[in-house]
Amino acid sequence: MISGYTDRGVHFKPDQKRMDHMDQSANASPDAARTRWILPATILGSSLSFIDSSVVNVALPAVQRDLHASLATMQWVVNGYMLMLASLILPGGSSGDRFGRRHVFLIGLCAFVLASLSCALAPAAAWLIVARLAQGIAAALLVPASLAIIGAAFPGAARGRAIGTWAGSAALTTALGPPLGGWLVDTISWRAIFYINIPIGFLAAMFALRMPSDRRAAQQTPLDLAGAFLAVASLGLLCDGLIALGRADRSRGFAELIAAVAAAACFVFFEHRARAPMTPLTLFHNRAFSGINALTVLLYAALTGALFLLPFVFINARGYSASAAGAAFLPFAVIMGLGSRSAGALGSRYGSGPPMTAGACLSGCGFALLALCANDDSYWSGTLPGILIIAIGMTIAVAPLTTAVFDFSPTNLSGIASGINNTAARAGGLIAVAALGLAFGTTGAASISAATLIAAYRLVLFTAAGIAVLGGLIAALTVRRN
Repeated sequence: MISGYTDRGVHFKPDQKRMDHMDQSANASPDAARTRWILPATILGSSLSFIDSSVVNVALPAVQRDLHASLATMQWVVNGYMLMLASLILPGGSSGDRFGRRHVFLIGLCAFVLASLSCALAPAAAWLIVARLAQGIAAALLVPASLAIIGAAFPGAARGRAIGTWAGSAALTTALGPPLGGWLVDTISWRAIFYINIPIGFLAAMFALRMPSDRRAAQQTPLDLAGAFLAVASLGLLCDGLIALGRADRSRGFAELIAAVAAAACFVFFEHRARAPMTPLTLFHNRAFSGINALTVLLYAALTGALFLLPFVFINARGYSASAAGAAFLPFAVIMGLGSRSAGALGSRYGSGPPMTAGACLSGCGFALLALCANDDSYWSGTLPGILIIAIGMTIAVAPLTTAVFDFSPTNLSGIASGINNTAARAGGLIAVAALGLAFGTTGAASISAATLIAAYRLVLFTAAGIAVLGGLIAALTVRRN
């Protein structure tokens, strides 16, 4: 997806022993011979995840037609990737500390390229879903390792510049993803959006092999494998249960939802007793931290549900080409990319709560405007105004939200706290996409009339408006100046 789905704030620990061999000045430039390949490798490697997150939605209508798939299948094409990334990004980051960041980065990179090739060659929808699950696992290793490598290699002010360059590149690749994907779908095939990952991954691997090796953490904390398994199980059962209810399979749907609740209870039980939990539950004793993550779930649920459905409306109901549908999202990404730095200052001036509340409520107004203009086929009057308002609202909310995660968590747990918030954003998207079938009943999005599709689209957007405003109210009630 766009911007919200970049992997902000993933946990990293600078390698002090390595940095001791560098210039000890806080503002000294790192040794160019040791670090010149790090930014090209990590930017290219992590861009695979960012491009895939934003490009796949535009290709969904073409994938659905080519593979003769149902709406439920398309939901799993998106959710399979997000499920694994959301559930495993925290243990994935810990793996880099335990086994070496460069080593884990290369493993994640190679696995992502192989999974992309499998996606491109998929002869059937089930194959594609399995390959997308594999992509999510690989991204859970690749993305946190890329940021951790930068954090360990660059000291002082150089680290801030390096991370800023990485984040700016992430915003650029995310923005270019939808129009590039649409063009590839129109001129070649939907399979090309996965084939393009192969040369990018190969080039990133060549750069990564030139990076200096890093030392493993001196203290080997155990990986929380039980927590990771239970996270995958609870979120997976929840998603499949909601999708089953959308197909009117009530017995399976309710059974899986009950199982999801049980798995979530087991997750809380094990995390409470684990020696090194991937989700320290004590963080949620802070009311503001809990409120921030509740807002994150709701806001990104609203955004992801809308972004999933919009390409179907553009292509199947309004007759857009895939290229035009991809270009339609460009204003959103441009506003988010250009405005995030300025929006970050709002939190410093007014505190995190007011911008988060205002941004979420403004986004809710944008979703409501899109719903009210659902029958207007003109992009300029029926779609663009709503997208602009959503983009401005998200821009106002997201930067203070990210800062607030650090403000309301202990310093020694700030990386984990940020990773939890990242997971909350993806979990919100997972739930929203899984629940979309409830707006369609038992009918797939490609097989219904334009009028029925527009009616479901309006329902989804009004719901998105409501939950975005609810998130803003939660922020207003829970987040105060720290």
